[in-house]
Amino acid sequence: MLGVFVQLSLVLLVVLAISFVMRLLKQPLIIGYIVSGILIGPMFLGLLHDNSTLQIFSEFGIAFLLFIVGLHLSPRVIKEVGKISLITGIGQIVFTTVFGYLIGMILGFNFTTALYIAIALTFSSTIIIMKLLSDKDALDKLYGKISIGFLLVQDFVAIVILIVISSLTSGLSAGNVLFYTFIKGILLMCALVPVSIFILPKFSNFFAKSQEFLFLFGISFGLGLASLFYFAGFSIEVGALIAGIMLSISPYSHEINSKLKPLRDFFIISFFLILGSQMVFTDISSLIIPAIIFSLFILIGNPIIVMILMGIFGYSKKTGFMAGLTVAQISEFSLIVIAMGVKVGQISSQVQSFVTLIGLATIAGSTYLIMFSDQIYSKIERLLSIFERKNLKDKKKYKEEKIDYFLFGYNRIGFSILKSFSKLSKRYAVVDYNPETMSRLSEKGINCIYGDVEDSEFLDEIRVDKAKLIVSTIPDLSSNLLLLKKVNEKNKKSVTIVTARQIKEAFELYESGADYVILPHFLGGNHTAVLIESAGIDKRKYQEFKSSHLNELKERVQEGHEHPMVEKHR
Repeated sequence: MLGVFVQLSLVLLVVLAISFVMRLLKQPLIIGYIVSGILIGPMFLGLLHDNSTLQIFSEFGIAFLLFIVGLHLSPRVIKEVGKISLITGIGQIVFTTVFGYLIGMILGFNFTTALYIAIALTFSSTIIIMKLLSDKDALDKLYGKISIGFLLVQDFVAIVILIVISSLTSGLSAGNVLFYTFIKGILLMCALVPVSIFILPKFSNFFAKSQEFLFLFGISFGLGLASLFYFAGFSIEVGALIAGIMLSISPYSHEINSKLKPLRDFFIISFFLILGSQMVFTDISSLIIPAIIFSLFILIGNPIIVMILMGIFGYSKKTGFMAGLTVAQISEFSLIVIAMGVKVGQISSQVQSFVTLIGLATIAGSTYLIMFSDQIYSKIERLLSIFERKNLKDKKKYKEEKIDYFLFGYNRIGFSILKSFSKLSKRYAVVDYNPETMSRLSEKGINCIYGDVEDSEFLDEIRVDKAKLIVSTIPDLSSNLLLLKKVNEKNKKSVTIVTARQIKEAFELYESGADYVILPHFLGGNHTAVLIESAGIDKRKYQEFKSSHLNELKERVQEGHEHPMVEKHR
């Protein structure tokens, strides 16, 4: 036991050192984790004498990651993006398989090897993309939801292919295995849907009375359901994802999400370490040029086919571009498919090293593309117009009208601001990029516009420069700087209120012309100070404040605005 403890301690020290270098170089930490895995693997330091513990940690990380993703996928969202996710997922698989096979044949690989390579390169890494989308706060954006959808389609196809390859060695019929797996899945879902609708909502309030109990419930439910699906013949990823979806309709889903994120971030490191440690780079000198060609095919070809498909079905060029970048790398499933091909003797071990090299190149490349997607998009925005149709599905046609007040971002802060807008005899509109939020506001009869504050053309279209008051609760510096630029260029009389996460960002926003900058972490103290100054020690006034606050909290719970708890409950 002590040996495992020391081994893990040394591994974490290596991860810390490499991550420190990555931070200095301003590089994504995921790259640092994979590089750390390569260093601790057998090719260099050889610290992983027994990686069973890391493997278990990796399984926990994957389960927590998919569970949290599920919390963002309510049934309403699945219904909204399911069709386009299925189309783009299948379309990208067919495109990559066909053209990947042709490239393989042109490069001199035999039929079987070219087919294996083409199929392996078809799959994108759900786990890596989920982590990157989460880091960018993009899980709730339309392109994030569509990306999750077609990545899950890919995973399903990958599982089917793995079952088929496994049947080659086991002697079992692939058709029989798939049939019985499908039946078990149907039975499980029939049992779980009533639990999600009728039982969980009744127990959620009971669990929420204690923060520690809610934390324990979230872990137990997510891992328990993942284990149930595993024993039923499915992957833990499927079980964890469905567990999250089942809890997504709970008013405490945000609370569970915030509590499990630290666990996810710690355990998911193990996945990237193992991924790096298993990469093999022997006997590939003659395959470097083919690896570069295939890597460029994945990095450029896959996003293009997604943009074409999404453009055909009426999505904007930015939504298509952002979603397309999420398929610009290969998956852990890709390495598994190749490893199984080697195991059954259909391809050589050299192919495994070859695909591993492609994996490292595409994972690194796509990570940078996704992290800096906004900057890249702003540079090539005009070139992407060929992928966009006139009538866009993800942009409701805006009827030109004069809006006096704009609220960008309906969230915890926006909830209070919108209530103030509704009391004023002014024409106001809410602008948001979350389709679920838009549907909810439309049902209430609130004037809302679906769009992205980072889209310069969109800001021109809604005539944001004509507004008298603009409030942005989006805590993204680049978005707010663009908004301020658009407004101040044509209407310096307009009042602009924006949001920042850090004090240094607030200074930059003030220098760019903001009239007031909201710093959420300081609002509570300021508000309490105002209450004390106005009420002093008059208990009756505090009772009035209390009554009003309780009513507001009940409304917020209905909106799913449960505030994340960061302090320990004792």
